[in-house]
Amino acid sequence: MSDKPNGPAGYFPSIEKKYGRPIEEWLDLVRSSPLTRHMELVSWLKTEHGLGHGHANALVAHVRAEQSDAG
Repeated sequence: MSDKPNGPAGYFPSIEKKYGRPIEEWLDLVRSSPLTRHMELVSWLKTEHGLGHGHANALVAHVRAEQSDAG
């Protein structure tokens, strides 16, 4: 078995390496955004913060999963 994270979290090491910010900063940014729709958030991360589509999508998917788990 591998200790490598699955799903969106699998992108986190490359996001930190490529963009030079801790993953928690990116997650907090998504959490604090007034936008609520998945693709709105992805587009916002791409245009305003220069993330690639896959990286932006992984961050948004992770935050949305947290929110759905929280009830």
